[in-house]
Amino acid sequence: MKSLYRVGASVAALALLVTAAACSSENAVNRDDDDTSGGRGGGTYGLKIAVVTHGAAGDAFWSIVKNGVEKAGTDLGDTIQYSSDGDPQKQAQLIDAAVNQKVDGLVVSMANPDALKASVEKAVAAGIPVITINSGAARSKEFGALTHIGQDEKVAGEAVGTELANQGVKNVVCVIHEAGNVGLEERCAAVGATLGGKIQNLQVDINNLQAAQSTIKAKLQSDTAIDGVVTLGGPVANVAAAGIAEAASPAKLATFDLNAEVAKGVQDGKILFAVDQQPYLQGYMAVTMLTQYKANLNVLGGGQQVLTGPALVTKENAAQVAELAAAGTR
Repeated sequence: MKSLYRVGASVAALALLVTAAACSSENAVNRDDDDTSGGRGGGTYGLKIAVVTHGAAGDAFWSIVKNGVEKAGTDLGDTIQYSSDGDPQKQAQLIDAAVNQKVDGLVVSMANPDALKASVEKAVAAGIPVITINSGAARSKEFGALTHIGQDEKVAGEAVGTELANQGVKNVVCVIHEAGNVGLEERCAAVGATLGGKIQNLQVDINNLQAAQSTIKAKLQSDTAIDGVVTLGGPVANVAAAGIAEAASPAKLATFDLNAEVAKGVQDGKILFAVDQQPYLQGYMAVTMLTQYKANLNVLGGGQQVLTGPALVTKENAAQVAELAAAGTR
């Protein structure tokens, strides 16, 4: 499992290399060494980049993505327009608005790819380079995006299932917090593929965490054979821990995604481990890659997904990661 954490470390190193490239001239081959124009450390690219995600209001995960996006914009001298809506139809409208504004580049998360297909393809047809992040990797190339940046949900889910099996867990409830999110459904399916036991999905609403806690508690009380809970987002993990305690259940808790409370929960032993897809990198790298594409036609990945995870947070590294999570970068 430690090898998964090295994936995140490798991508972080890659981020530093690409950032260094972003601080060089737009085309160093064709410039004199003493030319200080362009983006060489001055952050003067001056592009207008729209970032449109499906993040729900108040979801700390998307705040971290936004932090990465804005830091890249500051470093490179780009203007960032960040917007989000959990309703896929409204998200599509936000994408259309960005296209109408003739932005220089577009970053999109695709939790519901079918609902966004026409809007993303409209952007591509208008000559606006698109990078998808976080969700929708399987459809990204089909829609004409340059690449997808994020975690391979199947690989991450299989890793979770394997680790839970190693911990002796045999009967898992997988808590889905966004209805229709294909990435979340893929995670649960992948957990089940390697668990070697029983898995059932439980639907809650991330916009009503109190109700989510009650739903998880009630499920555990009604099915005392459940010995594992997997949540798919940091805020839900926190209420799941409370629900497990209230139900007096022996179920072990693991989660995808990270926030400061989750890192503390791992430290305290309330959460076995957290799978971190490094949302800060997703935001930072997307803006950086779009900028380099516009400046120099550079594309990372060779047509394949650029992975930002899974990186595993366990008791061994939780304290260090908790400090970074508190700063809003993990």
